[in-house]
Amino acid sequence: MVLHAAGRPLVLEHRELPQPGAGEVRLSVQACAVCRTDLHICDGELPLPCLPLVPGHEIVGIVDALGEGVTSLRAGQRVGVPWLGHTCGHCSHCAGGRENLCDAPVFTGHGRDGGFASHVLAEAAYCLPLGSLPQDAVHAAPLLCAGLIGWRSLKMAGSAAEAPRLGLYGFGAAAHLIAQVARHQGRQVHAFTRAGDEASQQFARTLGAAWAGAADEAPPEPLDAAIIFAPVGALVPAALAAVRKGGRVVCGGIHMSDIPSFPYRLLWGERQLRSVANLTRDDGREFIAFAAAAPLQVQLTPYPLEQANHALADLRAGRLQGAAVLVP
Repeated sequence: MVLHAAGRPLVLEHRELPQPGAGEVRLSVQACAVCRTDLHICDGELPLPCLPLVPGHEIVGIVDALGEGVTSLRAGQRVGVPWLGHTCGHCSHCAGGRENLCDAPVFTGHGRDGGFASHVLAEAAYCLPLGSLPQDAVHAAPLLCAGLIGWRSLKMAGSAAEAPRLGLYGFGAAAHLIAQVARHQGRQVHAFTRAGDEASQQFARTLGAAWAGAADEAPPEPLDAAIIFAPVGALVPAALAAVRKGGRVVCGGIHMSDIPSFPYRLLWGERQLRSVANLTRDDGREFIAFAAAAPLQVQLTPYPLEQANHALADLRAGRLQGAAVLVP
């Protein structure tokens, strides 16, 4: 499924199989989840370095061809391909162990073709072996971004000892996974949804949320930290108002509508406001190991690959509970 211009529907195209170059592998795609970042890309809300483009960066596939020099993976191995597809390795961020902030990154389904396809090429060094995961490909795919970026956001929110009362704003693909991780760590979860979204609030409760309500409601007690997954800038002052003094608000998305002005008193009291940018390969390995040891319930709606536009429309309209996953 190919994007030729921002704001236009994806087009189904038939291409010859791509051949892996040095350091690359080719995967036969088993499943690729649909991320809100894909929606931002298709809607033109993020700059596009290359067109035409195949979106998709939550890929589960089987290695079916190895490029020159690849020894870390083998044919027939199940791996995942996340958003981070390449880093320069020599800028100050890479050298300092923060490759997620690389000055010259390439992102899967953004700077190179992604997984809305039957086959995809990826750098072997940026693939994540998934052999330890109990989930099938369709249920494992959302872990590759919704899970990974949620994991990094949760770490930035503070440890379970530092932030035992956690708020999650926007209860979609990422939040429904990270709510389970937080509960496993012994945290108390408060879920915030769109006003009137009783279905999502009830879903949050079934996953162990102690409280669920509308995003404009105050939680029953001050939060230690909050993570904002919904791309809505107006949630920033709401979340700051919900956290205690010294609390932390983490913005977990790659794009957000403008943040409205708000009184300084909401930030005062040594509250912190942080953003999450991408992820590191270490984040990926950590989260996959956690998910293998503590299997997560993955709520999803599967779509045939050729219905990618339908999946994007459902995500845009908020009709999904959990994740959408494309299956070739």
